[in-house]
Amino acid sequence: MIQQYINSGILEAYVTGAASDQEVKELLYMKATYPEVNIALQELEKDMELIAQQMAVAPPEGTWDKISGSINELIIRENNDPEQFTGRDESNYKNFTQPGTGPQYIEVESENNYMKVHKAWKWVFAAVFVLGKIFLGCAIYFYLENRQAQLQLKELKTELRLLKK
Repeated sequence: MIQQYINSGILEAYVTGAASDQEVKELLYMKATYPEVNIALQELEKDMELIAQQMAVAPPEGTWDKISGSINELIIRENNDPEQFTGRDESNYKNFTQPGTGPQYIEVESENNYMKVHKAWKWVFAAVFVLGKIFLGCAIYFYLENRQAQLQLKELKTELRLLKK
């Protein structure tokens, strides 16, 4: 009976978070009552953790440095008095636009390969897509109408030839 319960799949559903509330209550009762269920549950949790560790993907190098740098920036910003920032930093502005030095460029580093689109453009793309489908439907409709008209014209020409004879 206990072995059937262990083999029923409820333990796996509980560990993966797919068990219903009723199954969770039943499992917790069985775990408290029968030590075999508790041992099987612990072994299953260990196995799942080993599988997760083996399948884990390491983050790219420098990720922790970026995260800690961002956190440090936030801490520094919170510690600074917000009243001291009254506008743009004039020294940086002057260094960037020195007359006679020619154009200067800002280095931009991108880590991801995804392009972000402004929400307004999403509607434009959707409208273009819908209009494209409408135009395609119209083109097919008029093509079929033209073909039918040509067949009717051909029939009329043959009837006219037969009438002339």
